[in-house]
Amino acid sequence: MLTLDKIYHACYTLKKVIRPTDLIYAPGIKSDGKIYLKTENLQVTGSFKVRGAYYKISQLTDAEKEKGVIACSAGNHAQGVALAATKNGIKALICLPDGAPISKVEATKHYGADVCLVEGVYDDAYQKALELQQEMGYTFIHPFDDENVIAGQGTIGLELLDQLPDMDAVIVPIGGGGLISGIAFAIKSLNPNIKVYGVQASGAPSMLNSIVDKQIERLDEVSTIADGIAVKEPGKHTFEICGQYVDEIATVTDDEISTAILTLIEQQKLITEGAGAVSVAAALFNKFPIKGKKVVCLLSGGNIDVTILSRVIKRGLLKSGRTCSLNIELVDKPGQLKGVSAIIADMGGNVVSIHHERASENADVNGCYLRIELETRNYDHIHQIENALKDAGYRLKDNLQ
Repeated sequence: MLTLDKIYHACYTLKKVIRPTDLIYAPGIKSDGKIYLKTENLQVTGSFKVRGAYYKISQLTDAEKEKGVIACSAGNHAQGVALAATKNGIKALICLPDGAPISKVEATKHYGADVCLVEGVYDDAYQKALELQQEMGYTFIHPFDDENVIAGQGTIGLELLDQLPDMDAVIVPIGGGGLISGIAFAIKSLNPNIKVYGVQASGAPSMLNSIVDKQIERLDEVSTIADGIAVKEPGKHTFEICGQYVDEIATVTDDEISTAILTLIEQQKLITEGAGAVSVAAALFNKFPIKGKKVVCLLSGGNIDVTILSRVIKRGLLKSGRTCSLNIELVDKPGQLKGVSAIIADMGGNVVSIHHERASENADVNGCYLRIELETRNYDHIHQIENALKDAGYRLKDNLQ
């Protein structure tokens, strides 16, 4: 049974393994609330997961430790279990979905665990881990639906109460629900007036659907850039705790997550993975009633693959109006490109690339298409450039912003 005493015991046990992460005031996060960031992305292994994994393993019997442990993960739990097992001198086998970022796979190996890649998403890796558990006799370390794991994650709630005792609310990512269950239980047990809000990706709203339907619901599929919270079905324990202690759950889109990742990089110089940024996305897009409130956004992890980060940054720039593509129909004669470039320069746009196409089937016989990639300030700036080009007689076609 989960108790406050167990969370305090987890806090004591974890002192030799993890450090309390910083709580940073973030006025650069433009929101209705006064935003503070709990930087679990800077935790050992790059996420909060080591808390629950280490506490769970620390409570195993000597016989269980002798046989070793097995776990499944979308990435971060794998690293937490790998490090916890290594520090306890026991063997660990981790099942990961084959779509897990390469950085997370390699980091898991680096921390000392053996890795088994499984086709599909987290739930498929989970089923494979259960099969191997039966075959090999390992102890299964569940990533979220385990009271000791939840207690370990709940230590974040105790830290927040020490760091910002007058906070009004905390916004927490939700995948399977272990993180928010521990935090909500700890905070509500000590100060029930503090609001606990949960955030899921719109492409993986398993906990939200379950809470709304008042029974555990399983999604047929999940799709989101926040791979760390791409979970088809919440846990039994986490569903019950969230139903009792979490005030509200909302979802954010991949575009909103991309904007949050970009905002954290530019405004706070912090790198987060998709799952780690959903709390900030919820604050940026005002998903909860937090106007004028002191609000903690939990950055749950920072283990993002560099190639994914590059794509997310590009997407974030596009969706915030910082980049755009203009498709312009021109008369195919000398001086046209010079005229377009001059207008863009006068309006303060920066040309990134130009593609000139004469053979387009949509162009007139004596015409051509010009596709220009621009760096801009915002959507208003894009519209100003478009209007200036139109005023000069240029025809714009199906522009992408």
